[in-house]
Amino acid sequence: MLGSLSLQFEEASRAYAEQNGITRDPDWFMLKLQEEVGELTQTFNRKTGRGRSKGLSEEEIAVTLADEAADVLGHILLFAKANDLDIEAAIERKWRFRP
Repeated sequence: MLGSLSLQFEEASRAYAEQNGITRDPDWFMLKLQEEVGELTQTFNRKTGRGRSKGLSEEEIAVTLADEAADVLGHILLFAKANDLDIEAAIERKWRFRP
């Protein structure tokens, strides 16, 4: 399951990078992941009243929170693939279930 999902994120990320002239070197994967976690945190702060809503409705904030969570998921899978990490085996070790 994660393998095919990881490949879909890889294809989308590669196409995005090519369209925008981005070089996805080893540092990029970590820095992009950190950027996305920051955006998720910022949106969570908005949702929980710890940040300015900037005129967004609660529904818009909820949709943005889901979008940012999807970005984090995608970038953690990209980071794992770029670093040859066996995420499925790690889940079995750490979470004690097979994805």
